[in-house]
Amino acid sequence: MLAFCAAAAPSWSQAAGDPPGVAFVYLTNPGDAGWTYAHDRGAKEVEAAFGNKIKVTRVESVPESADSERVFRDLANKGNKIIVGTSFGYQDFEMKVARDFPDTVFEHATGYKRAKNFGTYDIRMYQGAYLAGVIAGQVTKSNVLGFVGSVPVPEVVRNINAYTLGARSVNPKIHTKVVWVNSWFDPGKEKQAAEALIGQGADVLLQNTDSSATLQTAAEKHVHAFGWDSDMKSFGPSAHLGSVVGHWGVYYKALIQQVLDGKWQSTPVWWGMSQQALDLEDINTAVVPAASQQAVVERRNAMTSGQFDPFAGPIKDQGGAVKVAANAKLSDADLQRMNWYVDGVDGVLPK
Repeated sequence: MLAFCAAAAPSWSQAAGDPPGVAFVYLTNPGDAGWTYAHDRGAKEVEAAFGNKIKVTRVESVPESADSERVFRDLANKGNKIIVGTSFGYQDFEMKVARDFPDTVFEHATGYKRAKNFGTYDIRMYQGAYLAGVIAGQVTKSNVLGFVGSVPVPEVVRNINAYTLGARSVNPKIHTKVVWVNSWFDPGKEKQAAEALIGQGADVLLQNTDSSATLQTAAEKHVHAFGWDSDMKSFGPSAHLGSVVGHWGVYYKALIQQVLDGKWQSTPVWWGMSQQALDLEDINTAVVPAASQQAVVERRNAMTSGQFDPFAGPIKDQGGAVKVAANAKLSDADLQRMNWYVDGVDGVLPK
């Protein structure tokens, strides 16, 4: 939950009639689906909510390289008072610039570093991955699920594990196969990975990548898949089972209001279903069994109320070792450094 502490907030003032600048830095262009699209939708919600109280700037297609430092520095030099880096690989470059602009608020998506004027934020997408697994476990005919992985960092490993745990909660025979593409956005590689998984018998796919290639490939091959980050149904209606959708605007509106009120601080933020920051949406009721739909409703409600956690024990890893005991659950710190597969995920996690 966001914390409030006026003493920790960078101090800045604006000229009369000059609204503070809020800048968003994107890895790709927003397009019409995926990660950047979801963040840009949040930026549009901010514009609608605050109107002329702020001035929003977007910079698209910024690589996760030293070139991003130039972009962050330019935005700070131009006087933007809130600068948001929306991709994991920006972290070190954005932090370097933040040190030189102590009166500017820098926010970074999915990172883990912190300074007085540099905060991080994330959404518990693994909650949606778990619900997708509940559906996948009852829709599959082969008992083999597929996952197109982007980059083997804890964020993605969490989603693979949650997907598998959700599926195994309704179908203990499930196994999940993973193909890594080592990129957040590469439609060609994502398509190849989806084809490889289908070739290995997977008939329900999920991905932690930015394009709609996995869903489109599933539709071409007459299997099922989910959308990720935004509703992707239009890219493969026949294959689509639902989409795990992030609602970043919920956080962005809170962030900007806190800065305007002088109450922002850099405490890490990790919101989930309780804050309406994500959901599994547009479920295909023509394909998903009624019992599975009801199970999703019940577990969504339990997660929202705090009565259920996808990583509550008992949970074993691939080797059968108990990683989470009964009546226990993983802490946020454990989730954020997750580097192991749960029982039911096939293959070896890349180092």
